[in-house]
Amino acid sequence: MRRAWIAAMAAALVVSGTWLNRQASAEKALQIADGMQVTLEYTLTLSDKTVADSTKGQAPFSYVHGGHQIIPGLEKELTGLKAGDKKHITIPAATAYGLYDEKKKIEVPKKNVPPEAKVGAMLRSATGQSAKVLEIKGDSVVIDTNHPLAGKDLTFDVNILKVEHPPKATPEKKP
Repeated sequence: MRRAWIAAMAAALVVSGTWLNRQASAEKALQIADGMQVTLEYTLTLSDKTVADSTKGQAPFSYVHGGHQIIPGLEKELTGLKAGDKKHITIPAATAYGLYDEKKKIEVPKKNVPPEAKVGAMLRSATGQSAKVLEIKGDSVVIDTNHPLAGKDLTFDVNILKVEHPPKATPEKKP
C-alpha cells in the first residue's frame, strides 16, 4: 500500500514537473503582439554612431505592445519576436520622431520664457511639451518645438528578455 502511494506521488510529481516545463516553454514561446507585456534591453544609436540612449547598466525597459508607448517604427519591427531574440533595427525618421519641421521653430515673447533661459537651454511648457532655445533677440525668443530626435534615423540593438501576458488588474474594493 505504501509503495503504491509513493509510486502515485512520484508519477504526480513527474506529471506536474512536465506540466510546469511545458508552461515555462509556452511562456518563453509567446510572441510580441498587441496587449503583451514586453521587457527588453536596448541601445539606441544615431547615424553618426553616437549612443543616444541605452539600458546598459540600468533596469531593462518594459512596455505594453500596441499601447503607443514606443515609437511606431520600433513597435512594428518588434512584432512577432520572442524572449531570447536579438535584433538590429534601423527606423527611418518618418516612423520614429517624425521629419524635422521648420514650422515648429517659433518666436515667442521673451516674457513667456524663464529669465535664466540661454541659447541651447531646454524648456518645458505647462503641458509638458519640450522646446529648445535657438536664439534670443530683443523682446522675443526663437524656440524649436521639434522632438530632439526629429529628422534622425534611429538604430536600435534590442535583446528581448520577456514576453508575457500583462498582470491582471486587481479589482478595487468598494467602501
